[in-house]
Amino acid sequence: MRIQMGTGKKEIIESDYSKKAKEEEHKGTSLIPLDPLQRYLAEIRRYSLLTREEERSLTIQYREKDDIEAAYRLITANLRLVVKIALEFQRYWMTNLLDIIQEGNIGLMQAVKKFDPYRGVKLSYYASFWIKAYILKFIMDNWRLVKIGTTQAQRRLFFNLNKERERLESLGYDVGPKLLAEKLDTKEEEIIEMDQRMGSWDVSLESPVRDGSDSTHGDLLPSRDISHEEVLAESQTRDMFLEKLEEFRETLRGKELYIFEKRLLSDSPLTLQQIGDEYGLSKERVRQIQKRLTEKIRNFFKREIPDFDEYDFRFGGG
Repeated sequence: MRIQMGTGKKEIIESDYSKKAKEEEHKGTSLIPLDPLQRYLAEIRRYSLLTREEERSLTIQYREKDDIEAAYRLITANLRLVVKIALEFQRYWMTNLLDIIQEGNIGLMQAVKKFDPYRGVKLSYYASFWIKAYILKFIMDNWRLVKIGTTQAQRRLFFNLNKERERLESLGYDVGPKLLAEKLDTKEEEIIEMDQRMGSWDVSLESPVRDGSDSTHGDLLPSRDISHEEVLAESQTRDMFLEKLEEFRETLRGKELYIFEKRLLSDSPLTLQQIGDEYGLSKERVRQIQKRLTEKIRNFFKREIPDFDEYDFRFGGG
C-alpha cells in the first residue's frame, strides 16, 4: 500500500503492495494459496482491525499532522470492508472479483483522504459510500465493452431488471418484457434492449459488421466520452450525500437519535431488545420507531438530493 504526500496536502495514491506490505508478508505463513484472489484474502487478514478509540486517534492524527503511517493503518484495517462490499456487486461483474476490489480500494483511499473525524460518523460507514461509488462507476464503464447505462433511467433499469425478474418469477409469474415494462414503469422496447445488452456475448469493436464489410461494430456506436464535468458532478453528489446525512442526524433527538446512531449507522448494531430495554419499550415498538425513522431518512434525501431513488443505499440493523 503506497501512500504519498504532495505539496503539503494529503494525497493517497495507488493501491499496491510496496515495501511496507512486502515486509509484512514475510511475517506470515508461507503456505499461501497460488490463486491471486485467495492470496490477496490471506494477505489482508494479517492486518488487524481497529477499535473505535484507535480509529478516532488515527483519523485525527492523519487530518491534523498528515501522518502517513496513520493513513496506512486506516486503509489496511478496512481492506476487508472493501471485499465485503465487492461481493455484493459480484453478480454484476462475473469475470474477476479482484477488478472491483481494486476499484473499491481506490474509493477507500479517497474516503480516508476526505474523512472528517469531528463529524461523529464512523470511518467504515463513510467509506462504504465511496467504495460503492467507485465500484459502480467501474462496472457501468466496463460492462460488455460498452457503457450499458448512459442515462439515469438506464442505470436504474440496469440494476433493477434482473432483481425484478427474479422477484416476479418467485411469485409464479410468466415473466416477459411487457410485464417487466409495466412493473418498472418503462417502455417494453427498453426492457428488450437492456436484456439483450446484458445477456449478449461481447463483440470486438474492431470486428466487421459482416464479412467483406469495411464497417466495424465500433462505427455503429455513438461516441460518449465521460467529461471532467460529469466526474466532478458525481464526486460532488457523494460529498453532498454525506453532508446531508450529518444534517439529518442533527434534527434527531431522544429515541430516534439513539436508534439512528446505535442501530442504523453502527457496524455492530444493538438488537431491538437492547434498545427496548434502554427505553423501557417493547421490541415491536422499537421496530415501529425504526421503520418510521427509516422512512423519514428516505423522504429527507428525496427532498434534498435530486434523483435520490437512483441510489440503493441500505441502512444497517435490518
